[in-house]
Amino acid sequence: MDPGSRVTGYGVIETQGSRLCCLGHGKIEAAGGGVGFPQRLHRIYKRLGELLQEHSPDVVAVEEVFYAANVKTALKLGHARGVILLAAAEAGLPVLEYSPLEVKKAVVGYGRADKGQIQMMVKTLLNMQAPPQPHDAADALAVAICHSFSGSPRQRSRRRWTAPR
Repeated sequence: MDPGSRVTGYGVIETQGSRLCCLGHGKIEAAGGGVGFPQRLHRIYKRLGELLQEHSPDVVAVEEVFYAANVKTALKLGHARGVILLAAAEAGLPVLEYSPLEVKKAVVGYGRADKGQIQMMVKTLLNMQAPPQPHDAADALAVAICHSFSGSPRQRSRRRWTAPR
């Protein structure tokens, strides 16, 4: 998952040995309609619950909070992550967290990769026709790929879910 208080990216992949397959990706739009912050968190929570039920993942992988220059932004991101962790816990799913640096190194091989590089590598690794859109979904798929690369061979043969950032 690629957590965000306005847009949360999600991606679902499945691995079979060294083969990766994208089962779905997209975004959860939390902002819009003049709703307040608590309502945005509720939108994320509700839609995420639906997605977890629909895809039945084995695990939820989430990007860790990065240290933002703006404290308010970091706090809002933390709240969005909390909602994701709660939804995963309610679904009885383990949650694993990866730093942005770990994700970029796993997917691109370079810890300072930009969004375009991540999108292109995700496209390549998942054998997609086009780079995943929006970038929030590409980032979420990158977290799932990072998790897939970090597990044991037995773990890699299972379905992976990644959430907002």
